[in-house]
Amino acid sequence: MKSDEQLLTELAQAAAGLLFMSETDAPFTPVQWPGEVELTDEALCRLTAHDAITPVETVRLEDFFRAATTEARGKSAEQLASVRRYQTLLLWLQTNLADARVYRLGRISMDVYVIGRSANGQWLGLTTRVVET
Repeated sequence: MKSDEQLLTELAQAAAGLLFMSETDAPFTPVQWPGEVELTDEALCRLTAHDAITPVETVRLEDFFRAATTEARGKSAEQLASVRRYQTLLLWLQTNLADARVYRLGRISMDVYVIGRSANGQWLGLTTRVVET
């Protein structure tokens, strides 16, 4: 079984150089939280230093990454390479993290956390930022 440090290293490598496209293009940063924490809206706000009244939306991994992982006609070779990297990242998340979900905190300018449980019981994942007006 891989250690959480090994998983975080693999995850950082899988996400390296990828920018999540919204009205801003933001990189991904690995995150790790204690496994004994139950990820309620209140706990998420506390762990991420958001106000307790911050809106929290939970999204399925597949839904969050849908546009980034879809091979549409007319995409350039560079765009298709990015799609394949996102497909690889999504597969890594699905394979290595249990109960993986996406949490969007805020409105318009949101912090996003892609989080799941490692085999060791810790919460691991990525954070990025999206802007939607």
